[in-house]
Amino acid sequence: MPEESEESLAEAFRGVARQLRHQTLRALAPWDVTPSQARALGVLTRHGPMRLGTLSEHLRIVPRSATEVVDALEMACLVERRPDPDDRRATLVALTSRGKEVAAGVRAARAAEAEGFFARLDEADRTSLARILRTLRN
Repeated sequence: MPEESEESLAEAFRGVARQLRHQTLRALAPWDVTPSQARALGVLTRHGPMRLGTLSEHLRIVPRSATEVVDALEMACLVERRPDPDDRRATLVALTSRGKEVAAGVRAARAAEAEGFFARLDEADRTSLARILRTLRN
């Protein structure tokens, strides 16, 4: 039977998640973007211009929240709204050239932070952890 002072698996997981959140905030600070905005930049980088509804689906957030994210990115000149060439009533959200630069910088910073964080694990542990996390996610 575990001692009372032993940390539960869930507590340990939450502690690691908290560390990763703080690390993410530090990695994003130079670009003055939030985690939600960084995710939107990543989606637009991977998939190109898209309608706001499609972006909200990719981000798994309600359209109103996606509008707020896009509004903030547009104010920062990282995205722009364009007419949809296939439907003149619709609007596409697209990265600006500055948005592409910021997205690339964010991606590189987050990768470097993650590499440093997981460097404490040997290759076998990293492989096992990746497998376990995929199983839990799915």
